[in-house]
Amino acid sequence: MSMAVRVWSDCPCVRGFVSATPPQQDEITKGREMTTDNIDFDHLLRSNLERVFNERDDDKRRTAIAELFVEEPVMYEPTDIVQGRAEISRVAANLLKQFGPTFRFIPDGVAVGHHGLAHLAWHAGPEDGPVAVTGADVAEIEGGKIARLWVLLNAQKSK
Repeated sequence: MSMAVRVWSDCPCVRGFVSATPPQQDEITKGREMTTDNIDFDHLLRSNLERVFNERDDDKRRTAIAELFVEEPVMYEPTDIVQGRAEISRVAANLLKQFGPTFRFIPDGVAVGHHGLAHLAWHAGPEDGPVAVTGADVAEIEGGKIARLWVLLNAQKSK
């Protein structure tokens, strides 16, 4: 049901109260495909942290990447652009080797997303140790899988 409302207009051509009818939802979305995000963004991005970036076994990591990422994914890091599943696996393995056997990424809160875009904040560091880095993953999702992943690092706090 549409209901006209009276609103004040300061437009020089129509100064004073005018009638306005708010557009109906179907008018707003006419000609646009609506999204039906049946994607569990939280599960997808948490699985990426746990099964890819915390996984030290190369075979398990490759299997997870095949399940979580599209055929030709792209990952944008602050200092590099990584293309392909094999390269993402290599980057994850190198991170884990560089920071030691107890280094882990831990999700902060719940991932949120809609219209094919999702965000998950995280922190990382050695288990039972101080937080070494904080950041977030922002992912573009296609067909329920990660197509593009942006790794955003928060600025280090000065001591």
